[in-house]
Amino acid sequence: MQLVYFAWVRERIGEARETIESEAKTVADLVAELRAREPRYDLAFSDMSAIRVAIDQELSDLDAPLNGAREVAFFPPMTGG
Repeated sequence: MQLVYFAWVRERIGEARETIESEAKTVADLVAELRAREPRYDLAFSDMSAIRVAIDQELSDLDAPLNGAREVAFFPPMTGG
């Protein structure tokens, strides 16, 4: 699956996108896998209340299933103006 990172999430991880193999069943499982990889992922995902998630370009929750997902995007909440 393709992972896409935006804004400060991208800056902390150090790349905009990557392709991974994962056995994660939910977004929360995926985040746990990523946090265990390296300190940069642990830092980026340390406060999930400050990160939004989209699965195949649809906003999702942490408990959303990943079965069949092609893309998961992580980004900070957006503000209007």
